[in-house]
Amino acid sequence: MQGGIKFLTLQSFKKGTYVNSFVCNYIIYQKMSGIIGRKVGMTSIFSADGRNVACTLIEAGPCVVTQVKNLETDGYNAVQLAYGERKEKNTPKPLIGHFKKAGTTPKQKVVEFRDFRVEFEGQVDLGKTVEAGQVFIEGDFVDAIGTSKGKGFQGVVKRHGFAGVGGQTHGQHNRGRHPGSIGACSWPSRVFKGMRMAGRTGGDRVKVINLKVLKIYAEKNLLLVSGSVPGPKNSFVILEK
Repeated sequence: MQGGIKFLTLQSFKKGTYVNSFVCNYIIYQKMSGIIGRKVGMTSIFSADGRNVACTLIEAGPCVVTQVKNLETDGYNAVQLAYGERKEKNTPKPLIGHFKKAGTTPKQKVVEFRDFRVEFEGQVDLGKTVEAGQVFIEGDFVDAIGTSKGKGFQGVVKRHGFAGVGGQTHGQHNRGRHPGSIGACSWPSRVFKGMRMAGRTGGDRVKVINLKVLKIYAEKNLLLVSGSVPGPKNSFVILEK
């Protein structure tokens, strides 16, 4: 299929495999490629071979389909998901109307998942609920996107990993964590763009790839993935396959 579209087929087909258009009569629905969640915290578990594995617990969904975009009307194919309850009094009126079209209450986080193509009516309806168990299975590898913790204004040692000027030798005693020289002399008579210096650190969009889904608690919409996920507790996380 064009665009690498993923389908979930009947039991006669392996779960999560790619199928061609000639088996469209057997397709149940199109498989979502991502979901919105919230970071709960970190813990560790023991693997089958006795290793202590650090992992992150994520509340993934339930999400609501708030818009379905297609190539004819919008110029690209996408499905828009929304997650997290939001008070109506704190929601702009245009967004209130947008959510009412989908028959749902205002949400906190809205994310588009592109390259999602609807082949049949009823596959992805406005207001349909998407849960973690419908998107992932244990053993899947996912990418986690989040906003890293903000650390404020930091120096070059913490921000960029500089080693500092060195020990208190050759007469210097008060610049152990300084960056050192930031340029040349009469030429070019300026500091080049991109010079790594002190500044605001953290608060960036970070993507961590290939985290393994270790456990799915479908009844609670919880995922246990290996490794760490960007951001503090209760921060939003986007999971993609």
